[in-house]
Amino acid sequence: MTATLIILLAITTPFVGALLVALLHRYPTVRDTATLTIATLLLVLIISLYIIVEFDDLPVTQLFELLPGLTLGFALEPLGLAFALIASSLWLITSIYSIGYVRANSEPHQTRYFVCFSLSLGATIGLATAADLVTLFVFYEILTLATYPLVIHSGTPSALRAGRTYLGVLLGTSIALLLPAIVMTWAETGTVTFTVGGIFDSKPIPTVGIILAMFVFGSGKAALIPFHFWLPAAMVAPAPVSALLHAVAVVKAGVFVILKVAIYIFGTETLSAIWSVRVLSWIAAFTIVGAALIALREDDLKRRLAYSTISQLAYITLGALLVSRAGLIGGGMHMITHAFGKITLFFCAGSIYTATQLTKVSEMRGLAHRMPITMAAFAIGSLSVVGLPPLAGMWSKWYLAKGTIDSSEMGLLLFLLVGSLLSAGYLLPVAISAYLPLQTSSHSADSKNTEGPGICSFAIGITASACLFLFLFPNSLFRLISQIP
Repeated sequence: MTATLIILLAITTPFVGALLVALLHRYPTVRDTATLTIATLLLVLIISLYIIVEFDDLPVTQLFELLPGLTLGFALEPLGLAFALIASSLWLITSIYSIGYVRANSEPHQTRYFVCFSLSLGATIGLATAADLVTLFVFYEILTLATYPLVIHSGTPSALRAGRTYLGVLLGTSIALLLPAIVMTWAETGTVTFTVGGIFDSKPIPTVGIILAMFVFGSGKAALIPFHFWLPAAMVAPAPVSALLHAVAVVKAGVFVILKVAIYIFGTETLSAIWSVRVLSWIAAFTIVGAALIALREDDLKRRLAYSTISQLAYITLGALLVSRAGLIGGGMHMITHAFGKITLFFCAGSIYTATQLTKVSEMRGLAHRMPITMAAFAIGSLSVVGLPPLAGMWSKWYLAKGTIDSSEMGLLLFLLVGSLLSAGYLLPVAISAYLPLQTSSHSADSKNTEGPGICSFAIGITASACLFLFLFPNSLFRLISQIP
């Protein structure tokens, strides 16, 4: 089987899976089995690409030409393959977790839920393998529309309000900024195809700085201030959806677009000559610290994790803008290490809610005595997000710090370090408090071990173990990311 055929199969498999899941709505067990089967098949396809693809001879497929110079096509490069590996592996794990979660909480509209999950992953794989900006934009928008029903899943007034915010910000930024940036790029260069070294002249005209800013802010899914507020609003969704939004597909799609554009549309030489790079870098740095400060004050666990995500995404954006080899590697690695750490935290939040109905950080003192597996995993995920050994997040933050030093940006290094200290301040107290002596409360009245559903604990164990595994064996991850030109 050729790499080109595998790419097309990987894109179509989740969409076919969505149709199959919809047809099996009368048979929940068969439907859930089909979900896991499709997710497994997708992971096998992506892993096979990782095994067979040589990046000095990229497989490129152009389906058809929309207009002269504008095609709908797919290609594979190291960053896209890394994103596809994250999405496909964590989709399978999230599907396992979701089956336990939706059944334990008697969630309504379960078939629609799994259909939208499948559509979202199809859009994510299409985005990861896009050969040009037009194809990327098409799947970027499909991803927004496919995840909207997941945000409003409960159908409550607050969920519907959050859905309006979600669509308003993500569609608004993409239509008002991202799409015009693509058009301006085409007008300026005559192409929108991702190219090693970029497509702009190494001595760009001043308007290219504006185009870069439009790309960065137009990627609203990256949640850079001031277009960040949709993300905490979306926390009304069920925990597995929050995990999808914050670790697998949506937010990673935003920072992936920024990384991809920085590498293959502008290129290092052009970025080093653009006036707006420094301004955007400092906006990312302020987002790191600003969102972390807000997270410190949040008592609702999911909202605290949401602001944490905003802060951590800004690390990746900053890595793309450092005009440094180490910065790009750090940004690409953080896209992966943060995914495993943050999905672990959201899985834990979902299990805590399922087992205890607790949502507030202030209510979780002594919780480890009742949920030892969940809170141990929460501690592991927290340490990884902070960037402490022996967890995977250390490596990505190491390279990001090195990137600031290589770029002689000591002020930005300070913001990175402060951001990590603040992340320790809003995550580690939750884990530490869980191991303090039990207090008189609804969850401590009975100190028996009462974990969430077993299938949920299984998924949590996988993602928490991955945080440790990627610290101990980072070479395969580093080799893939370091092949980014």
